[in-house]
Amino acid sequence: MTEGNRRAVAAAFLANLVIALAKFAAFLVTGASTMLAESVHSLADTGNQGLLFLGAARARRAPDAEHPFGYGSERYFWSFIVALVLFSLGSVFAVSEGIAKLQQPHTLDSPGWAVAVLLMAMALESWSLRTAVREANRERGEKSWWAFVRHAKSPELPVVLLEDLGALSGLSFALIGLSLSIAFDDARYDSLATIAIGGLLGAIAVVLASEMKSLLIGEGASPSHVAAIRRVIQAGVQVRRLIHLRTLHLGPDELLVAAKIELDSELGFVEVAAAINDLEARVREVVPLALMIYLEPEVHISEPRPPAGAPISHS
Repeated sequence: MTEGNRRAVAAAFLANLVIALAKFAAFLVTGASTMLAESVHSLADTGNQGLLFLGAARARRAPDAEHPFGYGSERYFWSFIVALVLFSLGSVFAVSEGIAKLQQPHTLDSPGWAVAVLLMAMALESWSLRTAVREANRERGEKSWWAFVRHAKSPELPVVLLEDLGALSGLSFALIGLSLSIAFDDARYDSLATIAIGGLLGAIAVVLASEMKSLLIGEGASPSHVAAIRRVIQAGVQVRRLIHLRTLHLGPDELLVAAKIELDSELGFVEVAAAINDLEARVREVVPLALMIYLEPEVHISEPRPPAGAPISHS
């Protein structure tokens, strides 16, 4: 995990921890179902940041006999768990709580406390989102935000961005629901807002799970990295042809590169080894993520044409 990612996750962790405690206290005072759903949501988010830190720590383990390519994909696994936690503890709980309170309407006590806590939570979540956006801008370049979330190889920033965006949207739903409940003296608006929060969290969890699943299965390098690797190999002095190229992210910061290349047929063994070593060094120079490179040399030897009139062998 880069320093920028670590700052974004730490900011989200601190913000969600304070918000979770404040929301739960507001629920005890008001009895509002939105505050209970939001407190569980923030508690789940706090745990999620802890899981992201856990994944980053476990991913740093050195390769061993059982995992010769290392543990970089641990970051993808724990981010996938984050999506499951967000869905189960956030979405399912909120929807079930909202339906239960809708069937048995309740009276809101001192709703002003809940409104104050929601406004405070919105300020803290905005700070967390601002931190995540600042760090993400350093990586996304010219990509749109949706493209960045879809194609980022580092899972932490997309997770934090979607969590913070979902949290701010959920807080807005809660504030609208509470305001309508106060204005019309009808707690069912609070219950409907709770169900809306659950639906929102479910949608975010599905997007996160889908993206993390793709990374867990194995994604290749970005088009720009593939193009850079291809250019370097094809520019090799001894390279006649790049037959095929395969890439795979072993983790956000680790790339496996495998290629089959046709070399000059007149090269000797020592010269082939030197050519491959030179290509590997050049690839790592342009794509530092390419920590593991396997180049398979191929030599094309044209069969001599038989002399005119010679019999053709069918053996």
